[in-house]
Amino acid sequence: MEGVMGSDDLDREEDEAASELLRDRFRLSTISIAEAEAKQNDMEISRPIMTCISDLAFKYAEQLAKDLELFAQHAGRKSVNMEDVILCAHRNEHLGASLRSLSNDLKAKEPQSERKRKKGPRKDDKAAASVVHIPDT
Repeated sequence: MEGVMGSDDLDREEDEAASELLRDRFRLSTISIAEAEAKQNDMEISRPIMTCISDLAFKYAEQLAKDLELFAQHAGRKSVNMEDVILCAHRNEHLGASLRSLSNDLKAKEPQSERKRKKGPRKDDKAAASVVHIPDT
């Protein structure tokens, strides 16, 4: 049965098709940004250079995504958080500082949680509960 595809093969092909679509959309977006920046700065960028920049940016984004996933897994989480993103930027001081600033701004704008931590009985309360008062007779 050479003509019949297995479920794993079909899933792999769907993943590859989705990845290719994502890569194409990413390429179009980066080329559009490059063209807009070139126009704004009265410059010209050749098509091969734009394609090269686009491919490099996509490869960088892929590696960044893999690193973020590994950082989250290492921390025992299934999702990436802002600290993972900041950690990924540790080689670029300016980017790291910008991300930390953004993170602090977002935290400042975030409404404080209404949920309060449950207070357990204090040590003094436990000690007082174990004392038995005997009335004077």
